[in-house]
Amino acid sequence: MQAPTRPIVDIRGLTKTYDNGPTALEPLDLRIDKGEILALLGPNGAGKTTLISMLCGLVSPSGGTATVSGHDIIADYRAARHLIGLVPQEISLEPFTRVWDSVSFTRGLFGLKRDDAKLDEILRRLSLWDKRRARINELSGGMKRRVLIAKALAHDPKVLFLDEPTAGVDVELRRDMWEIVADLKKSGVTIILTTHYIEEAEAIADRIGVINKGRLLLVEEKHALISRMGRKELRIALRAPCAAVPETLAEYDLERSADGMTLTYHYDTRRESTGITRLLQDIASAGLLLADLETRQSSLEEIFVDLVRDGQKEDAA
Repeated sequence: MQAPTRPIVDIRGLTKTYDNGPTALEPLDLRIDKGEILALLGPNGAGKTTLISMLCGLVSPSGGTATVSGHDIIADYRAARHLIGLVPQEISLEPFTRVWDSVSFTRGLFGLKRDDAKLDEILRRLSLWDKRRARINELSGGMKRRVLIAKALAHDPKVLFLDEPTAGVDVELRRDMWEIVADLKKSGVTIILTTHYIEEAEAIADRIGVINKGRLLLVEEKHALISRMGRKELRIALRAPCAAVPETLAEYDLERSADGMTLTYHYDTRRESTGITRLLQDIASAGLLLADLETRQSSLEEIFVDLVRDGQKEDAA
């Protein structure tokens, strides 16, 4: 039997409470495998940036442990930090420094020898080669984001943290970022990103983690999460409008469209029986004629909203 692989990031009971302040992160357990993309979803103030800051050595944990490729983030800080690349949420770059010099300087901070070929590769991958001699203050916001990623990759990290990487970036550039992340994954880089763009997590992540009020609500493979928690709806198009839902169909809690041409039925795929067969029979018995049927599964955004809402209800209770 093959021995289980060790996660590249292993977090056990990590927590953060500020002096005379609230608990920013409750004890958290999380294992992240090499080469995966994990998206951490949560509203502002949920604890996402706190978690990343602790793993990157910017904030001291109040308790628990975490290792990066077996190196403890406290006891073996230098080795752990050398394996990590961080793209912060805020754009903080020296405005009059040239792109090449900025990226090269970051590589030097990790004590690595000059490697022009490596920097060439990074800048070309991020479509920054033509801007290598430009000063930072001459770049657009999207290009500055790319420079931050280039700096984070300059020392060839094994784990890349992206804290709201597409904040303030237009839709076209956001999709470019997704392609960059996909390419990094192919090269074996493990990526942990925080985002409040649901579509971002749905587009590129392998697993989804949901954090709210410092509590990790769940971590699950993306497609399994949508399948397990997603509801489906059946939209029933009628040949003729109905003025109201017949009383004989009241048990199905159907939603009637404003023009009376569509009825919508919500059901859970996890149940042994969806009730659709009986519903269609009862619709026919009620004298309604069907024109078309369409099913739709709830999106990750709807699942996320439901999770956060349920967590708020538990806190209130």
